[in-house]
Amino acid sequence: MKVDVLIIGAGAAGLMCAIAAGQRGRRVLVVDHANKVGKKILMSGGGRCNFTNLGVTPANYLSANPHFAKSALARYTPWDFIALVEKHRIAWHEKELGQLFCDDSSRQIVRMLLDECAAAGVSVEANCGVQRVRRTAEGFGIHTARGEVHAQSLVVASGGLSIPSMGASGFGYELARQFGHAVLPTRAGLVPLTLSGKHQEHYQDLAGVALPLAATRIGKQRFRAGLLFTHRGLSGPSILQISSYWQSGDDLRVDLLPDVDAGHWLVEQRAARPLAELKTVLGEALPKRLAQRLCEQWFESRPMRQYREAELTGIGNQLNDWPMTASGTEGYRTAEVTLGGVDTDGLSSSTMQSRLVPGLYFIGEVVDVTGWLGGYNFQWAWASAQAAGAAV
Repeated sequence: MKVDVLIIGAGAAGLMCAIAAGQRGRRVLVVDHANKVGKKILMSGGGRCNFTNLGVTPANYLSANPHFAKSALARYTPWDFIALVEKHRIAWHEKELGQLFCDDSSRQIVRMLLDECAAAGVSVEANCGVQRVRRTAEGFGIHTARGEVHAQSLVVASGGLSIPSMGASGFGYELARQFGHAVLPTRAGLVPLTLSGKHQEHYQDLAGVALPLAATRIGKQRFRAGLLFTHRGLSGPSILQISSYWQSGDDLRVDLLPDVDAGHWLVEQRAARPLAELKTVLGEALPKRLAQRLCEQWFESRPMRQYREAELTGIGNQLNDWPMTASGTEGYRTAEVTLGGVDTDGLSSSTMQSRLVPGLYFIGEVVDVTGWLGGYNFQWAWASAQAAGAAV
């Protein structure tokens, strides 16, 4: 079988690239080893697909080259994808922090992409793994589960290692290395953090306790969002966000009362409620079980009038800068993304084409560009796919 473009991976990036290439009249085949296309789209956003974010900037991405994503993101914006969503009459809404979701179901996004593929004459084959790829005089020979395919251009949109239960694998990295590309070390991103030893003992029976708002910090990087205690450690949006920046040994700090100067507030509480115990006061600003644990482990709970102002200021400073010693992450099993990947030094930022092998492209999560939580990774998928789709 001969095609102009073969795309490996029928996820967000692969389907979007196929649409862009098909609309240019290219003969496109998309193959995926999974039994269903768009699996990560279907599960995203609690089944409603957080398909982009209105606040996308290059600063929302991690990469060894922070400038690499600029070109693609500038040429295909969130509003471009919104226009496509609205063309298909998919109702959507904005949640907090610019996050956009389908009103109904993420299945609508998959259906939209497949309908656009069909309109562009694109063929999509699930249950069709790739065994090997070789260079040919005309381009590439790809041995698939359904036979040999010859293509002028090959686009690798096979994703990263996150959520292996959905079919994630390191195939894209292996292919990159086969053709001489460097692959930067990978690790789980947007993932819960784990605690161990006494650090876990202090918090493990708080599993299920949630802070609606906390601020996590490593160095100058800071995120304000919800936090959740789990049986093994910490989760919630603020933890998932900071996890992409966390590495073993990093000093992780959590502001348990991010909108309050806790020391000043406690001094005010002493004046207003001298007979109230510290755990009672804290239990009105924090979940009661957390307040109780803080007082059991770190702060002796006494009536507020028994504390000196300096003591309360010190307790408040701790609450605004609480140390959390993470021992690891939950790993790829629950990670939403994979950090690292194909080194951008070997790719064109405007087309995603290999600088080493003409006709070879890498897009989406397989590339060393990783977004924040909240629709940023989908926008990178759409933008990098459009860049490649316009060039293949």
